[in-house]
Amino acid sequence: MISHLGILFMRAIAPLPLPWLRALGYVLGLVLYALVWSRRKVVDVNLRLCFPHWSDAQRRKVARDTFVHVAQSFVDRAWLWHADPEVVRRRVVLTGAVRELAGNDATIVFAPHFVGLDAGVTGLTQQLPRRFIGIYTRQSNPVVDAWVLKGRHRFGINPRPMSRNEGVREIISALRDGDIMYLLPDMNFGPEESIFVPFYGVPAATVPSLSRFARLGRAKVVPVITRMRRGGYEVRVHEAWAGFPSGDAEADTALMNRRLQDYIDEMPSQYYWVHKRFKTRPPGEPTVY
Repeated sequence: MISHLGILFMRAIAPLPLPWLRALGYVLGLVLYALVWSRRKVVDVNLRLCFPHWSDAQRRKVARDTFVHVAQSFVDRAWLWHADPEVVRRRVVLTGAVRELAGNDATIVFAPHFVGLDAGVTGLTQQLPRRFIGIYTRQSNPVVDAWVLKGRHRFGINPRPMSRNEGVREIISALRDGDIMYLLPDMNFGPEESIFVPFYGVPAATVPSLSRFARLGRAKVVPVITRMRRGGYEVRVHEAWAGFPSGDAEADTALMNRRLQDYIDEMPSQYYWVHKRFKTRPPGEPTVY
């Protein structure tokens, strides 16, 4: 019942002016920052590990801004998934090397977990005439799961979501058929199939899926970084990485993390620091959370 009411609320607020929705997200973010101390601790640990040179005041500010941006991006799902398509097109702007996503080349979009990731996939699928595939994790609540799936695949040509339980063969076949894969491999998915590579100098369990899929699918890798702005979102398409994959999955995955650090440094408070990125530790290393 609560899930249904929440979705109805999101539909109801979708037509509101964007400044009103961002103000709602701002207040919600501050409330969550004040009340959800366990997740605030996660953000603080992440920032201390990744930015040990920052002052306590700087970490607190970025932590608070992170909660605000996460909340604002959640509220933005109202208009991303329910507003008039022209409103979405006007607020989500594609920039950069968009030509990299033209044609039929096997392509993997490297889309790290910035708060604008939902806006990124919405903008790409709405404005580019290619089919996108993606791997998703099911939500525990079936009502919410159906809402998220429908929202993220609102636009596009015969969108093809794939769960993490599906085989690699189907994904590689889709890549070789000319589909674009939207991949978010920068989270801690546990020790299975992960390798430890540095992330801001800290060993981080990281799945080498970007290198693996690029090699098997003979695909180029195009980073797409979505930035939240006052008027909506900028979805910036970067040049394809030269020489990637290299044939060395560990070296490729370490390179992925180094380049991700460069993107984060441009807007640290828009990265998804609420995730326990260092939950899985190398053998013998103590927990950090």
